Amino acid sequence: MSKQDFEWDEGKNQDNIRKHGVTFYEAQHAFLDKNRVIAEDLEHSQVEKRYYCFGLNKQGSGILTVRFTYRSGCIRIIGAGYWRKGKKIYEQKNSI
Repeated sequence: MSKQDFEWDEGKNQDNIRKHGVTFYEAQHAFLDKNRVIAEDLEHSQVEKRYYCFGLNKQGSGILTVRFTYRSGCIRIIGAGYWRKGKKIYEQKNSI
């Protein structure tokens, strides 16, 4: 993966920490996983295309699901957490 710029709304980051216990800073690590899986978020792509990144956390101990979009050449993180369905998709795509 080439170096990317990340951005997010700090208010959403704080809400995400309260709801899911994951910071958007931590969520960036999912994109560094060489086995990450990127999928389009068809349910939430009405105004702009949104995507999911399923990838390992920094410690390599869990699979994060990160919802994001591309804006002005940046990856804009919208939400992140440990989602069972995301883990299942990651494991299926990587034959785990």
